[in-house]
Amino acid sequence: MNYKVKNIYGKLNNEKAVVGVPGSKSITARALLIAALARGESILYGAQFSDDCLTFFNCLKDLGIDCRSDGTTVKIDGCGGRLGLKRAQINVGSAGTAARFLPAFLAFQDGEFTLDCSEQMKRRPIRPLIETLESIGAKFEFLGEKYSYPFIIKGTREPALRAETDISESSQFLSALLISAACANKPFTIKVNGSHGFDYVNMTLDMMYSFGVDVCKNSQSYQVCGNFIAKRYEIEPDISAACYFYAMNKILGTEITVRGVMPHSMQGDVRFIEFLQDFDGGKIDMGAFSDQTLTLAAIAPYLGEPTEICGVAHIRKQECDRLRAIAENLSAMGVECEEREDGVKIYPSQPKPAKIKTFGDHRVAMSFALTGLRADGIEIENAEVCSKTFKDYFSVLDSLCEKLT
Repeated sequence: MNYKVKNIYGKLNNEKAVVGVPGSKSITARALLIAALARGESILYGAQFSDDCLTFFNCLKDLGIDCRSDGTTVKIDGCGGRLGLKRAQINVGSAGTAARFLPAFLAFQDGEFTLDCSEQMKRRPIRPLIETLESIGAKFEFLGEKYSYPFIIKGTREPALRAETDISESSQFLSALLISAACANKPFTIKVNGSHGFDYVNMTLDMMYSFGVDVCKNSQSYQVCGNFIAKRYEIEPDISAACYFYAMNKILGTEITVRGVMPHSMQGDVRFIEFLQDFDGGKIDMGAFSDQTLTLAAIAPYLGEPTEICGVAHIRKQECDRLRAIAENLSAMGVECEEREDGVKIYPSQPKPAKIKTFGDHRVAMSFALTGLRADGIEIENAEVCSKTFKDYFSVLDSLCEKLT
């Protein structure tokens, strides 16, 4: 479906509103896997059930994990780190977290598992993780291009207890290893090469501690000790989703708040909300909260000074080439934009009517809807792609615009 954005700038009758967003996708995915590895029954409250998280949930069920959901509450009877199944087939679709976390888990299992995915996921980086899993004893048979999805993985019950991984392309490689290293049942050491934002790794560590596993960090190495224990766990609202509404405040002068968002959130994107308050253009390295690159780019035409975003070369390898998507869509709206290797520079101007190409990327669709709130004739093509992380985004946006006007 296409979505025609309503220009509500200068038409506001109310400035204050409160909206709700789904639970954090990143926390939900981690909680699902940790609960699946734990001993006993865990109950997760406030889980997100976007396409990505539902895919993760269904993959765990296909692996024989007892998972039940009632709305946003999930009950999982964990396997204690050892799957009962020796063979299974799963499809991770376009869910990046599932695509990285589940191979790491299966590398520590005594069995042979076939993993498939969407065409989009076949193009996303996973080689550094596979090479690390091979180094600890897992074996891979590639069903297409080498070191890419789809593949068959044969795990090992006697893994090497030391591994190295390069996280230059994604910190998820490290998070995947940290969580699944608990399956080794012995102290397991991970040496990290390369660099990436560590906010999501710190989230992983916080959650592992909550479920009873100790991780000792020493310089560029982590040692994982212990086993996960089931518990009741509350999942925070998704800060990445909340950021769209705080970005609305920046360009509309509104005072929208998102229910449940707290300044001490473990999600790194909370810093984007703080950063927005005083930002009116300038140079910003967004490597630490790169998911918000599109959000900032979408509102940058309305800021007082040119906006120069850097440090985000890796987002070219996400759901789409996000830097190219920014440049193409802003250019289509008549906004001057310079595409660079690791970012973009955007000059202030009033966007003109245009159709936004989403390139199958949920964040492109949701971000450029913000641009249309202050410009006529902005239409989002294939807006349904937002279901990957926020199925009701455009319904929530419509309802909010009605409240404000």
